[in-house]
Amino acid sequence: MSDTIVRFIAADDPLARPLLDDLEREYDARYGDHFGSRASEEINRYPVQEFALPSGAFLVLVEFVDGVETPIAGGAFRRYDDHTAELKRIWTRADRRGRGLAGEVVAALEAEARRLGYTDIFLTTGPRQPEAVSLYLREGYEPQFDTTLPPAEVGIHAFRKRLVGVPAAAGTSTGTTAAAASVRTPEGANA
Repeated sequence: MSDTIVRFIAADDPLARPLLDDLEREYDARYGDHFGSRASEEINRYPVQEFALPSGAFLVLVEFVDGVETPIAGGAFRRYDDHTAELKRIWTRADRRGRGLAGEVVAALEAEARRLGYTDIFLTTGPRQPEAVSLYLREGYEPQFDTTLPPAEVGIHAFRKRLVGVPAAAGTSTGTTAAAASVRTPEGANA
């Protein structure tokens, strides 16, 4: 029997390591040093505190199979500006793709960003990630580039989305959301 839950964790929690390692391998395989550096440089560009409360979040979607907890998808956001969160590190394990997990991750991150008072989301993805472009279009993100151009000509693909609904004040709950229903662990705690 298999079950999944969203867990908000610290970006340096050991549970995040498989996500970040696979993300780095995948980016290196797709891009190499196309952008002038390896994926590890981009992944480590921001201090882990930027993905922590009160202005950010890092989550993993874990699957329990016979009682063993395994991260199968994840993502994060950080403050972009006073009203905008920036999505980063959206990833699904290769053998779990095609099940809508990335959409679940994005929805949980949007709910948490809304809870923290953000009204907008910004993100970028690369020209060699057509499945990411499809995901963001499907989730209602507005491309900030000419969609008629070839991806390589566009380069970095930027997207924006206005979060709908009235944001709840930080630390309050207006009902059951993906973030409220998920398991939370204190920042810095190993779960």
